[in-house]
Amino acid sequence: MSKIRPDELDARIDSEQPLVLDIRPRDAYQNGNIDGSENLPVYEALRSGDTDALRERLDGIPRDRQVVTVCKMGIVAKRATSVLDDEGYEATTLAGGMSGWRGYQGDTLGYKVRSLLWRLF
Repeated sequence: MSKIRPDELDARIDSEQPLVLDIRPRDAYQNGNIDGSENLPVYEALRSGDTDALRERLDGIPRDRQVVTVCKMGIVAKRATSVLDDEGYEATTLAGGMSGWRGYQGDTLGYKVRSLLWRLF
């Protein structure tokens, strides 16, 4: 299963226009999100193992674009990516989730360390 680092996503947003699919609950999405992302609040269902919550909403996800799944830290988004992969989508997970994105945007030391580790492993 593939993942994309925040800096890579930022570089691709304008040129490749992937669909950034934020699966966090609506209130978390409204409190901060990636510009241009879409919210599909299936986080709680996926966290508990219910993949049907996402499968039932696939009609709203275009098949002709890469989909980048986003959650808080990237863990539950991996489940969404797996479901999308199984259904034939070109999907990837944002490494570090919104936490990683915020760290990238703020150019924090924590992000720099995590980014180095992502590149090594």
